[in-house]
Amino acid sequence: MLDTILLRIAKSSILSKLDSTYSFNEEKLLSEYPYLKKDGAVFVTLKFRGDLKGCIGSIVAHQRLVDDIVPNAFSAAFSDSRFSPLNFDELSDLTLEVSLLSEPEVLEYEDFNDLCQKVEPNFDGLILKHNGYRGTFLPQVWKQLPTPKLFLENLSMKAGADISIYAQHPTIYRYGVDSIEEKFDEILSL
Repeated sequence: MLDTILLRIAKSSILSKLDSTYSFNEEKLLSEYPYLKKDGAVFVTLKFRGDLKGCIGSIVAHQRLVDDIVPNAFSAAFSDSRFSPLNFDELSDLTLEVSLLSEPEVLEYEDFNDLCQKVEPNFDGLILKHNGYRGTFLPQVWKQLPTPKLFLENLSMKAGADISIYAQHPTIYRYGVDSIEEKFDEILSL
């Protein structure tokens, strides 16, 4: 289970934008939680009254965990182009989720039907890559798209393609997540 410190860091990143007097001591944080210095890939998801309000993250670990959480939380709150920036009045109805991704692995498959058989609903996050097309769905998306066929069809659309892309045998990666979620107001500040 993830440590609640990840939620606290994400909350602090968001609060630093909404309250110019708010800050947190990163050095102290790193001395108390040394695992934050290790590379990690994180998605930060915001929900306002249960509806998606922002979701930004990294698919592959490329920087320290703390350095991935802070900008992704900030971007999910204020820079996700699908939504208006978060405002202070929305905080009381906001839920914050941090998902730590495992390293993606190539998923070998013969054809679309074989791929549908090999993905694990409610567990696999998937990445589709082919030529200029690229998209990912976290495992949490299985709640809205509960069958492999629906999940994969919508993944291709998210990547900017359509279902026919699977005939071209795109590269599919799978990954898992460890996630923690809490109402924004209930997360302790740093």
